[in-house]
Order: sequence, then C-alpha cells, then structure tokens
Amino acid sequence: MACVVEGHVEMSSGIEQGHSSKGDTWPKTLQHNYQLFGDTRTAMRHKQHGIWQPHTWTDYYLGVKSVALGLLSLGFQPGDSVLIIGDNAPEWYHAALATQANRGVSVGLYAELSPAEIRYIAQDSRARYAIVEDQEQVDKLLQIKDQLPLLEKVIYWNYKGLAHYDDPLLMGYRDLSQLGEALENEHPSLFEQNVETGKPDDVCAIIYTSGTTGDAPKGAVHTHRTLRANAQYLLRLDPWRENDNVVPYLPPAWMIEQCFGIGCHLLSACILNFAEGPETQQQDAREIGPSILYHRARHWENQAASVQARIQASDALKRLAFRSLMPVGYRAADAQMAKEKPSLATRILSPLANVILFRPLKDVLGLSHARVCYATDTLLSPEAFRFYHALGLPLKSLYASAEAGAIAGHRADDIRVGTVGQVHEGVEVRVAQDGGLLFRHPGTFLGYYNDPQRTADVLTDGWVSSGDSGFIDEDGHLTLVDRLVDIVELACGDRLAPQAIECQLRFSPYIRDAWVLAGPDGSFISAILVINYENVGKWAGQRKMSYATFTELSQLPEVYELVRADIARVNRDLAPSTRIEKYVNLHKELDPDEGELTRTGKLRRALLEERYGDLIRAIYGEHTEVSVEAEVRYRDGRMRTVETTIGIRPMEEAGP
Repeated sequence: MACVVEGHVEMSSGIEQGHSSKGDTWPKTLQHNYQLFGDTRTAMRHKQHGIWQPHTWTDYYLGVKSVALGLLSLGFQPGDSVLIIGDNAPEWYHAALATQANRGVSVGLYAELSPAEIRYIAQDSRARYAIVEDQEQVDKLLQIKDQLPLLEKVIYWNYKGLAHYDDPLLMGYRDLSQLGEALENEHPSLFEQNVETGKPDDVCAIIYTSGTTGDAPKGAVHTHRTLRANAQYLLRLDPWRENDNVVPYLPPAWMIEQCFGIGCHLLSACILNFAEGPETQQQDAREIGPSILYHRARHWENQAASVQARIQASDALKRLAFRSLMPVGYRAADAQMAKEKPSLATRILSPLANVILFRPLKDVLGLSHARVCYATDTLLSPEAFRFYHALGLPLKSLYASAEAGAIAGHRADDIRVGTVGQVHEGVEVRVAQDGGLLFRHPGTFLGYYNDPQRTADVLTDGWVSSGDSGFIDEDGHLTLVDRLVDIVELACGDRLAPQAIECQLRFSPYIRDAWVLAGPDGSFISAILVINYENVGKWAGQRKMSYATFTELSQLPEVYELVRADIARVNRDLAPSTRIEKYVNLHKELDPDEGELTRTGKLRRALLEERYGDLIRAIYGEHTEVSVEAEVRYRDGRMRTVETTIGIRPMEEAGP
C-alpha cells in the first residue's frame, strides 16, 4: 500500500524471494535449470536455413561452459570486460553468461553502432575481448583496432565472408569453444567452481545509455542482485510459465532485454525463440505464436500505422468491415478499462467482430497466442494503446531505464490509457518540486562506470534522478509527462510537453517521425514531420502522382494536405495554447547514423535544433519556404546532392 507524504511515495521494500532457490547469480540459475531439466526441456529455438533448431537446457549450459573456459584459456581474469555485438542469437546470450560465470562484465552494444561509437564504448569500458556476430562487426573493429590497445581478441560466431581473414586479433567461435573443451579435460570442475564462487554483488553488466541529450553514452553498472531484482519485479507483475514462448525483439544491449531475455527467461524456464534475422522477425514470430511479447512503443505505433495503411489500400469490403467493426472493439475496450459492463449491442456484436476482423488481424500480426504484451520504453500514443485493446490484445505499458531499473507497469486488472501503471512493490518514489521523478529500490544501478562526476549528478543516497517529469494519481498510477529538459515554458504561462503530442502524431499511417517545438520566445507551436515513405508512396501511387525521391514526395502539395488532416485530428484534443499552428514536411528521414536519433529511435533534440536551426528560424520568421541542401537517393540507388525548397504551411484552424 502506498502512502504519500510531502511528495514522497514509499512502497514496501521487500523483494520477493520466490526464486532464491535457483541461485543468486545468472550462471547459478542456468546451472539450476540444467540440473533440473537437462535434455528433457527446450530452453531456446533458433531458426536457421528455414528450420527451427531446438536447444535444450543442456545445450545452453554446455554452450556457456565452453565459451567461459575458452575465454579463460585466452587469459581472461575476473573483472575483465567483454564487448558483445550482434543481433539476437543464442551466441549473444552464451557470451554474456560465460563472461559472468568467469566473474567478468558483459558490455552489450547495438549492432548498428558505427566504428567511432564502438571505439568510445570499448575504451570507456576497458574491454579486453569482443565477441561479435559477423563480418560487418569484425570489419568495424579491425578499422579501429590501433586505437584499442587493451583489446586482445575478437571472436566471431558467423563465419560467412571471413575465411580469408588472417589478422591475429581474430578467432572463430568454434575455435574458442574447442579451447574451452580442452581446458575442461585438464580441469574438469573449473567451470563449476567458478560459478560457485560468484556473488550476487559482483558487477556483471555495464548497460550503456542511448544518449538522448547528445552527450556521450554512459555505462550504467549493474550487479547480479540489481538485475535479478528487476526481473523479479517483472515476473511478479506477470508470472511467466515454462511453456510460454518468447521472441526477443529488443537488442540485448538494452536494459529491458537484459531483464526479460536473460533474467525472466532463466527464472521462469520458458522458451526463447530467435528469428533467422531481423528482416524475417515478423514472419518467424508468426510461426511461433509467442505468448509473451515486448516491443518499443515505436514498434507498436508503426505496426498500428501499417495496419491502417493496408486497410485503406484494400478493397471496399475490407474497408467497410474495418470502419464498421473497429468501433465495437473500442467500446468493449473502453468499458473494460473503466471496469464497466459493455452495452448489450456491444456484447452481441463483439463475437462477430472478433471472427470477421480482430482474429484475422491478430493472426497476420503474429499476435494470435499473445497473453502478455508490453510497450517498453517511451510514451505510447493513447490512440495506439486503444487500437490494440480494441483488437482484444492485453497491451500494457512498462517504465524502466538503465539507471533506475524497472519502475512501474500495468497490472492485468488495472490498465489505463495515458499511464505506465502502478509502481512496483519495493520501489520508492519521490516527486521533486519541479516535477522530476526520483527512485530508490534494490534494482537501481551502482553508478556510471569510470565516471564519478556524472554519477554524482544523478545518484544521491541511493536515490536515482530519472530526468523524467511525472506524477502519481490517487490510485497509485504513474503518469509520465516528458523529459524535464524537453518541457518548454510558453509565453502564455502554460507548459509544452512535446513527446505526448509527437506520439499522437506518429499514430498516423503517414507520419514516421514527429518533432514538436515552440518558438525561441515560447511563442506558437510548430511541428517538423517525417513522412512514412512506404505508406505515403503507396497512397501517392494509387493517385498516379509523379515523384522520384523521398524529397520530392515529401514536398508534394497533396502530401502536405494528407498529413494536415492528422495534425487537425491531434489538435482537436489539445489545449489551445499547445495546438500546432505551422508544420513542415522534412526533406529526409531522421537517421541514427547521423546522430539525429538514438539507437532506440528517440529524438536527439539538441543536435536537431543545431542542425536545423535555419529551418526553425524560417518557421518562426514568417517565411513560407526555406532552401536546403539535400542528399537524395533515387529509386535505382543513385545518390546526389541537390538544393531543394521546403514548404512551411499554416494550420488555419489552429488556436481557440
């Protein structure tokens, strides 16, 4: 039961001990499952060459064991850091647990990182080893190896294209495993002894932040105890079963995947299913029919937008079914969330809507067997949230960060649009005078690796300053407003929280990204939009519109009118002072490789404001267009730099 005193919400502090018998480190938990299940149960499946290959708990355990002993053969010492770079695959998880079994520190990196980004993290974490997926990652590390004097060996698990590489820095994954097997023959109990000596307070992972503020990424230090606490919060919220199927969509470099894909998987002994590759993930997941899904909010929004676009491009009968039956789902979902009984008409029509529309849609999306679904990072638009509940999908929000750990989530019987649920039992919350949220619980990080100054900025007496603004209502639900640094004081005295408006705009099938901002003096609100090239392109093609590039398509007058309708939709629900009065279709997509987005898809506002300063000044300087240089890609793959004009359009109905 929560109590509120002077802006301080305290929750009971005990952490559930239901999984304590499984060991107090992840390698011990793996060992427990191996001893309990052996070859009798599947721990993982991996689709390779079109066939799902099962991996038992024995396979998982022995895979970790051979890698751990192989690293010891190379001279690995307790406390050493290992970079792990690649898409989700069993080898990624083997590498992480092998490192931790040797009392080392796993450092996960996003597969899309540039050589410069990898260099920074490798230097910051003082990595001695790297275990990577393929030729792409090997090439990146070879490019920067002279700047990484501590790096002793790069091990790769996908051999394609690497047969003729002869750099002594490199080693194949099978060769590493063979070294481990040879060491086991010499010292048969060495691995088990090392696992046994592991302590819950050993540092086991450094999880790097995405860097939304534009600063260099910071390495959040976690122990087995902190990661386990977070996994237990999540399992208490929604217990996982041994027969649950999970498809890990999120990169293991992310905090949530560390908790779900490693922690919850080990504690629940469910089945983890790895797609053949990122490009086949949706189809592969449909084959498995996962019962537990967790995605970024952006994924759920994009998927909802894709459904709408496909319906609009379909035949008249399907469009009629969608327009007629979706309101039935919305009414049923709204009644359920309000804990009210649906009307008689809704109860009669719901089974029909399920057979004709909802069940087929969920099947196409690979959601037919989903019983637990989460949006895991930023705010999810209320429209997207209601859309999935209208389909009968039990989508819930989670709130977590690399520093603060798992904080809040919707309970199955208490799901509300616009909140991230109730704070987990065991988590303490303070709401500062400026609305900033601070947290303290057993799962928060220890600090930033090798960075005491930035640690002191956010961590005081165990309290972690999240940098997020929010509040807790009378029922204990946590509502996030925005990042504190992104909230703008308007000239009229109201405050603008841009993220809430941006996520509503992204619900449109025609808007991929949205950047909402106020003038330098807190004047009117404007929006810089990035069109969804695929969906807008199909829409334009149906209308025989001519264009050759993204830039040309984005600037068509008809496309401006298309997105204007979605802005009007969002404006209707906004206070007069925060309605969008001008908008721009950006001439290009925002690109993580150019630093405009984080690797998790969030806007880097400070960089954007600097890079597009001329555009912003034109918007607030009463211009109707502005000239920019743009690098355009034609349909045949050719690239060319051109000068183009971006239109600045008013919203006539903006304002009271």
